Amino acid sequence: MQTGSVLFINKPGDFQELIKVKTYSQIGVLVDTHTRIHCYPAIKDYLPAHQIIEIQPGEEHKNLNCCKLIWQQLTDLNFDRHSLLLIVGGGVLGDMGGFCAATYKRGIDFILIPTTLLAQVDASTGGKLGIDFDHYKNQIGVFCEPQVTLVNTIFLKTLPERELRSGFAEVIKHCLISDEAMWQVVRKKNLHEQDWEVLARHSVQFKKSVTDKDPKEKGLRKILNFGHTIGHALESYFLADGNRIFHGEAIAMGMVMESFIAGEQGLISSKELEEITTYLLQIFEKQEMPWGDSTVMQLMAQDKKNKGNEILMAMPEGIGKAKWDVVVSKEELEKSFDFYRSL
Repeated sequence: MQTGSVLFINKPGDFQELIKVKTYSQIGVLVDTHTRIHCYPAIKDYLPAHQIIEIQPGEEHKNLNCCKLIWQQLTDLNFDRHSLLLIVGGGVLGDMGGFCAATYKRGIDFILIPTTLLAQVDASTGGKLGIDFDHYKNQIGVFCEPQVTLVNTIFLKTLPERELRSGFAEVIKHCLISDEAMWQVVRKKNLHEQDWEVLARHSVQFKKSVTDKDPKEKGLRKILNFGHTIGHALESYFLADGNRIFHGEAIAMGMVMESFIAGEQGLISSKELEEITTYLLQIFEKQEMPWGDSTVMQLMAQDKKNKGNEILMAMPEGIGKAKWDVVVSKEELEKSFDFYRSL
């Protein structure tokens, strides 16, 4: 089994067999207070002997203070470099738990068991790990692949509707930048009519094909950031403002605004822009757009894709294709904010 593989699990007993592939001195299971209650019981009897490490859920805990708690528990439990950390949770836990594993004693093995749609279709593939810092999304992090990612869509039944909808934003993104035919299938259905098994496999296959070609995001992988330059800035803005919105909600806003800019630059037609905007607003409730444009601009200036003083974005090039490193001006950004407010 190749490091970084993503395997779809049909029955809980498969977890035990896959985890026993290597012999470990100790096994830890990292959960948050939600996944401890709703997800861990479904697999605990199929796991080898292990220790539980539990933290608080949510983006607001994706920081160094929470990492210190994880590192401290690993230390107190005498985990050595031959240990394994199983991470049972969504994108926040996968990002942070993987980061802690990758840096503890210069790196121990970890396995991701993603429990949210967002984590299954996006966050758990590609080896990006990290935490937020000083209100900036994923400011501190590393690239490091898990031993394997084990996906079981049965966990999606535990999700509140808002959490499911949040993950759907990444599914939509993958369709818009890679597969016009799948986009046409998806946009004809509402949230509850979607086939999550099919869509999860589609997203993983696409993202894995991209990240295998460009693991360190030097070129092609940047297309996966469509919607994220503005979206991450808005997510950080709302989090700092004490009015947190979910990741997918922010990315949906970002895709609307970045699609508008793509239209302004002639990369998509007015019909395609209308198609994208109409469906995203059908699925995602319009957010009250902050008037703190300068703060959002400042957050965008910290985006990792930027070069010098230029803000660079990934953009759809028609529906089903994309390009990266598109230079966007401050004026185009301001017009995109006004466009979203006018909808």
